[in-house]
Amino acid sequence: MRVLLDTHAFLWWVRDDGRLSGRARDALSDAGNELLFSVVSGWEIAIKAQLGKLRASEDVGAYLSGQLSINSMQVLPIYLSHAVRVADLPNHHRDPFDRLLVAQALVEDLPLVSVDPEISRYPVEVIW
Repeated sequence: MRVLLDTHAFLWWVRDDGRLSGRARDALSDAGNELLFSVVSGWEIAIKAQLGKLRASEDVGAYLSGQLSINSMQVLPIYLSHAVRVADLPNHHRDPFDRLLVAQALVEDLPLVSVDPEISRYPVEVIW
């Protein structure tokens, strides 16, 4: 199964954070699953690091590249079909990063690993 990670799920996974649910941890540790990291999450992490809302021990690009490699994650690019799918989403969520993640999950037919209750209001499978 291909699985898309919300930004917080990625960070909690790579940092072995206890806030990650057991169900999410099981999905991410299943070697049969293909873990996908969206470019939108990279963008969100870069912005939050620049604003000082997220601390990185090294250059953000090097950190992300290293973690993606260590965790055998594939990068999901942002395609035009993802961007325009956002226009069809109800306004349950105001966060543009999360809205684009939901659009990607819908277009690509992927479950999304996320604790965010607003995401579950969309017609997307949520793993948590």
